[in-house]
Amino acid sequence: MGQKVNPIGLRLGVNKTWKSKWYVDPREYAETLHEDLELRKVLLSCPEVQGAEISDVEIVRKPQRVSLTISTSRPGIIIGSKGANVEKLGARLQAITDKKVQIKIKEIKKPEADAQLVAANIARQLSGRISHRRAMKMAITKAMQAGAQGIKIKVSGRLGGKEIAGSEWLRDGRIPLHTLRSDIDYGFAQAETTFGIIGVKVWVYNGEILEKSKKDDAGLLVKKSPRERLESTETRS
Repeated sequence: MGQKVNPIGLRLGVNKTWKSKWYVDPREYAETLHEDLELRKVLLSCPEVQGAEISDVEIVRKPQRVSLTISTSRPGIIIGSKGANVEKLGARLQAITDKKVQIKIKEIKKPEADAQLVAANIARQLSGRISHRRAMKMAITKAMQAGAQGIKIKVSGRLGGKEIAGSEWLRDGRIPLHTLRSDIDYGFAQAETTFGIIGVKVWVYNGEILEKSKKDDAGLLVKKSPRERLESTETRS
């Protein structure tokens, strides 16, 4: 199961959250969903964000406003000179929805350990005819140096121009996909080559997320005081 289920979807409500956060009337659900998809599509295709290395786009809807939080490792490209690019981007997105669009930019401090950016970087190298094994090894080395506790990369397709498609993967460190409390970052990208499309999947393990609650003492061994032990013995007798 751990290798076939999206590790982010598996952990929703545990230590991961949704990429779109809103609540609407059931009759408006389909329209709102397609509007979200259109916003993401237009955002990623805008010339103002090309080369900005966008990892994630989070959409939060409020009654009169739509907030888009863009996670990127190169925020300067999106902001532009004196915020010119952000204004152009906002105007493009405003044409899609009738609500006010607000754009927030979140910088990624360690892009070498971000699964989506690693997958996009490998896909870019594969499109440039670089050996897939070399690209995978370089990405794994950089991710482990950046502080990741484990990383696994899988590429599928006509690797190296072979006539028969196949899959290859490399791993370093730990990747506990079945452990729900583990913080697994997942990314997917496609490399368009002259001999077909090559898919790239990346799993990055960043440790465990433990939330200790004082109210929940389940599983703890409670030691009784000598007085309590004496009282329990007298009760039994």
